[in-house]
Amino acid sequence: MDALNLPASIFTIAMVFSRVGAIMMLLPGIGEVGVPARVRLSLALIMALIVGSIVGRSMPPMPEQPLVLAGLIIQEALIGLYFGVLARLMMSALVVAGQVAAMQSGLGFAMSFDPTQGQQGAVMATFLNLVAVTLVFVSGLHHLFLTGIVGSYSIIPAGSIPNLGDAAQLGTQVVAQSFRVGIQMGAPLIAFGLVFYLAIGILSRLMPQVQIFFVVMPLNVFAGLSIFALSLGSILNVWLRHIENFAQSMN
Repeated sequence: MDALNLPASIFTIAMVFSRVGAIMMLLPGIGEVGVPARVRLSLALIMALIVGSIVGRSMPPMPEQPLVLAGLIIQEALIGLYFGVLARLMMSALVVAGQVAAMQSGLGFAMSFDPTQGQQGAVMATFLNLVAVTLVFVSGLHHLFLTGIVGSYSIIPAGSIPNLGDAAQLGTQVVAQSFRVGIQMGAPLIAFGLVFYLAIGILSRLMPQVQIFFVVMPLNVFAGLSIFALSLGSILNVWLRHIENFAQSMN
């Protein structure tokens, strides 16, 4: 940015803030519902000043028409929302894993408010989301996300129109990969559920007079929670590798 050219500097900051602000509002860890919007926007403004000094030379010239200027700012905001939504989709793998674990352990009916999703969710999914947000900061992944904001300008330069086909394909791949990772994370509980419910079916055929549901339900909950606790480290490690690969692909 040229300090002597004040209008061009303001234009650069406005362009960068449009993209960075949209990303920061949705970024895992920083863009959670529990973080006040003013705090997120303040961090976005600080990031815009830093990023603007890095990518300022790649900015398009400031247009003279106000409508063209508004169009560029809206376009940058939409690009930021696109990258922010992709990052937020990484959290959906935890929701899938938590729902699978809850259903297989007989706790699918236990619901609680998930602050990371802003809605009701299974208790295990809420627990995984809260632990994952903590791990984002503990493991330093938020640094990769912040550097990925700068890397987004090499993927979609400022002022350029992105290829909608490629953007849609990337979004589809992220959704499919998140679902696959979620099922992979819940694999121990899926295996347990298959074996456990098969055994219950055989037992109910051998002893039809026994109230199987009341007998095995406590055992189902206890065994499911035990397996979930034992595999928690591996589950979160798989998710960390998943989201780390995404963050590195942005740089």
